Amino acid sequence: MTTAYFSHPDCRGHDMGRGHPECPARLDAIEDHLLATGLDVALTRFDVPLAAHADLALAHSEGYLVELSEFMQQAAANGEHRALDPDTTVCPATWRAALRAAGAAVAATDAVIDGRAENAFCAIRPPGHHATRSQAMGFCFFNNVAIAARHALDVRGLERVAIVDFDVHHGNGTEDIVAGDERILMASFFQDQLYPYSGGVPLGTNMINLAIPAYTRGGEIRELIEANWLPRLDAFSPQMVFISAGFDAHREDDLGQLGLVEADYEWITRRLVDVARRHAGGRIVSCLEGGYALSALARSVAAHLRALADV
Repeated sequence: MTTAYFSHPDCRGHDMGRGHPECPARLDAIEDHLLATGLDVALTRFDVPLAAHADLALAHSEGYLVELSEFMQQAAANGEHRALDPDTTVCPATWRAALRAAGAAVAATDAVIDGRAENAFCAIRPPGHHATRSQAMGFCFFNNVAIAARHALDVRGLERVAIVDFDVHHGNGTEDIVAGDERILMASFFQDQLYPYSGGVPLGTNMINLAIPAYTRGGEIRELIEANWLPRLDAFSPQMVFISAGFDAHREDDLGQLGLVEADYEWITRRLVDVARRHAGGRIVSCLEGGYALSALARSVAAHLRALADV
């Protein structure tokens, strides 16, 4: 199968300051590991455009887009870092990086729908799943996966898509955007009582939220996925699967306290590949979210890609 790989140097330009875990070195670690393991030869690289305003408006309010654009343009004009909240800062290069990240998700969706690739992975930053319809938060500015899913529905004419989020943190922004949209089934697990301290009560009937206690290991999470995600996904029969691929539930990652390892990410991905093959012609678009222990991140992304590319 053809697995497309979307990334761009602009995504390294976004820098929230020294010591911040969401750093440009994350993409370097992934690229270095792909080269060192030879996995890069199994991937087909695609160009990454800048997202258009119409793309962003699929998931975000007009007022938010105007406000964020002005905020970022002021930072660029002054050559300074500006904080939106204690965790989320923009620098002069953030606007372009965020447009590339969202643009990659949209371009990957088109490539897969058009048959130029069976599935795709977007090695992008800033991440997106905490960005709500009208607020940036949690290192996120544009909700890349929600934009891509709505593009598949509203622009490309699909009728049903699934979003699966396995980041250690609840994808509150994605839930805010898609809850109640019955064309979308969102399945996620996340560590209970961890930032952003939400998700315990789903906002819509199209949400499958698994709040996992701290220190839960991969075997138990696999059982929960088998029992809760997979039957609902099969019943929903999505025409495309989108993944918010966060790797900070790894046992080496200090931003969470779950106990996944690379084999768990490969197992989860293979189950999602199976779902996509049964219902969606194999169509998957996966977008990088969290993952901050660099070696564990790189190894986990490689496991995810091996399952996507079937190598």
